[in-house]
Amino acid sequence: MGLGSDMYRQQILDHYKNPRNKGEIPDPDFSHTGENPSCGDTITVNVQLKDDNETIEYVSFTGDGCAISQASASMLSEHLQGMTLEELDTLDTDDVTEMLGVDISPMRIKCAVLARQVAQDGAAIHDGEIAIEATTVE
Repeated sequence: MGLGSDMYRQQILDHYKNPRNKGEIPDPDFSHTGENPSCGDTITVNVQLKDDNETIEYVSFTGDGCAISQASASMLSEHLQGMTLEELDTLDTDDVTEMLGVDISPMRIKCAVLARQVAQDGAAIHDGEIAIEATTVE
């Protein structure tokens, strides 16, 4: 691991210690909660859409968990703004690990992708595609 990897580790630590967009949105278009029971991570993602009801205007999150899950939620909250719900739906594990910029061990992948999965499930519920109460990554 070179200097670039250290830079990304510092970025993850910064997002963990100084999370962006952490908190509630007064009247989100949708809000969804999920957990990673193997690690104890819990995240709620709140999304405000633009007037077109398709483009993400603002994302916030609340929750507790390990540095990877919280940093990933913070980074994702910035990354999703301006995306459409369709673009959100196409995000995969590789997109999340690329955003984080470091290799994630198989045991920590669930931590890294929790916020993405919660946002995707929340959007699918909002669109009437699925009906679940909470997301669990296992």
